[in-house]
Amino acid sequence: MAGARSPFLGLLPLPERQAITRALRTETVGGLVLLGAAVLALIWANSPWSAAYASVRDFHFGIPALGLDLSVGHWTADGLLAVFFLVAGIELKRELVVGELRTPATAALPVIAAVCGMAVPTALYLATVTAGGGSWTGWAVPMATDIAFALAVLAVLSTHLPAALRAFLLTLAVVDDLGAILIIAVLFTNDLNPWALAGAVAGLGLFYLLQRLRVRGWWWYVPLGLAIWALMYNGGVHATVAGVAMGLILRTTRDKDEDVSPAARVSHLVHPFSAGVAVPLFALFAAGVSITGPALGAVFTDPEPLGVVIGLVVGKTVGIFAGTYLAARFTRAQLNPDLAWADILGLAVLAGIGFTVALLIGELAFPGARTGEHVKAAVLVASLIAAILAAILLRRRNAVYRRLYEAENLDADHDGIPDIYQHDTTGPEGAAARTDGQHT
Repeated sequence: MAGARSPFLGLLPLPERQAITRALRTETVGGLVLLGAAVLALIWANSPWSAAYASVRDFHFGIPALGLDLSVGHWTADGLLAVFFLVAGIELKRELVVGELRTPATAALPVIAAVCGMAVPTALYLATVTAGGGSWTGWAVPMATDIAFALAVLAVLSTHLPAALRAFLLTLAVVDDLGAILIIAVLFTNDLNPWALAGAVAGLGLFYLLQRLRVRGWWWYVPLGLAIWALMYNGGVHATVAGVAMGLILRTTRDKDEDVSPAARVSHLVHPFSAGVAVPLFALFAAGVSITGPALGAVFTDPEPLGVVIGLVVGKTVGIFAGTYLAARFTRAQLNPDLAWADILGLAVLAGIGFTVALLIGELAFPGARTGEHVKAAVLVASLIAAILAAILLRRRNAVYRRLYEAENLDADHDGIPDIYQHDTTGPEGAAARTDGQHT
């Protein structure tokens, strides 16, 4: 039929499915480590050894002559999270070049959903703090989805979410990360050093040139990357911006003599470290907030933390679900008949888990203030509420997910390619699979 569209959340193209499966497998394992690190931080910070926790977090070391005398907490936030944002930059570049965001037709729906999932939490935060006489400073805290934490929740629940739903969640998180990166780069800059910043830009230019000239060898890129990071930090721009900039520069298409692209190679090497070490260490020293009656009471009475809770739990759910529904109606996209809008609702609630980037923006928005501690606690409380609500919604549909998951992973002939991609393309099932693979 003229103007007909392929099913939304239908069968993914095989290469896209394989790439997403590899990325999400690493994120799931890292998310479980992240979850453990967050629990350890809370136990340690509220134990008789809480003074030792604060002492380790605030211990300074580095190279003062290079302007790099930082606390352990700052090293994890400014240093290790740069690795996380490097991976985020690579994933964003991959989505833009070969993934869901490569064409306006495929990008429209997840981008609209993600933008609504950022705008509505921001609006609810601003409305809450305005009504309570609070500060607008933390408006960006409830914007971001933590894909690793969300996947850890799915792993703990033992759900069998189909690949298309996981891919949609990943795309939402990628767009969220882009928004967070822009906010960090534009809003959280201070004491700009033009010379250091010019040096960082020149370093990125050299990085780009080396990529275009097909120069290979880690001995070129690792020292250059460290120099760019140090110059960016001393330039007054948050150092994580250096990570995402290098990720966006890395080439995502491979030459004929290459097995994989440079971006894929770097992601394969760095992603496990980012998910399993960098982000959990950041969580260990960022999530250690005091859990007392007054502190928990402040989460639901002070305007700033209350705005964060409402933004993440209510704003994310309403924004993503409404954005997806309206975008689907506007683009005439037909939801996969095997799924229901209840599945989108569960995914929208799950996106309210805003751990890593939300904690980072909270630290930047409220540095060294009691309000900052309460905002951190609000992120933890909101993520826990979102996880519980998502668990209830998604577990109710797990029988459907298990059936779809098993069907799309069945490989009866053990050739490494799921049978669903090898159906007879002359029949109705094969035609549907072919259509989904071409347009999803």
